[in-house]
Amino acid sequence: MQKSPMTVQGEQRLRQELEQLKTIERPKVIEAIAEAREHGDLKENAEYHAAREQQGFIEGRIQEIEAKLSMAQVIDVTSLPNNGKVVFGVTVELLNLDTDEEVTYTIVGEDEADLKVNKISFTSPIARGLIGKEEGDVANIKTPKGEVEYEITAVHYGQP
Repeated sequence: MQKSPMTVQGEQRLRQELEQLKTIERPKVIEAIAEAREHGDLKENAEYHAAREQQGFIEGRIQEIEAKLSMAQVIDVTSLPNNGKVVFGVTVELLNLDTDEEVTYTIVGEDEADLKVNKISFTSPIARGLIGKEEGDVANIKTPKGEVEYEITAVHYGQP
């Protein structure tokens, strides 16, 4: 199977969540199930059913995270030579040539993308239009609202 790129920070976040689920959440729900069992008849025990449902969610999430981590190709952009080129993991500052609006995006893996904090997936139209370009280049990006011209004003390998 094909590996999926992930930043070092994305991998750390997943490993922390996995640790939390395994060491805190899983034991807590096992205890809740045991406690609910002590209350007797399980058919009509809402606490038991809720705890079992929670357990299913936790176990599913643990499997999902473990699968993502096993398929991850972790890329540490700070170890790459900073040649001003836009690659996976960089933070890029853009100037919208139509509106003079400045925007900064970090290009990350699909699971890490979060537009609220300006992290875009490497598969997004903006990232695909920027990858391979260099500082000073102009990129024409096709967006749902039409084509937008961005000038790449800075490329940061690591935190800006």
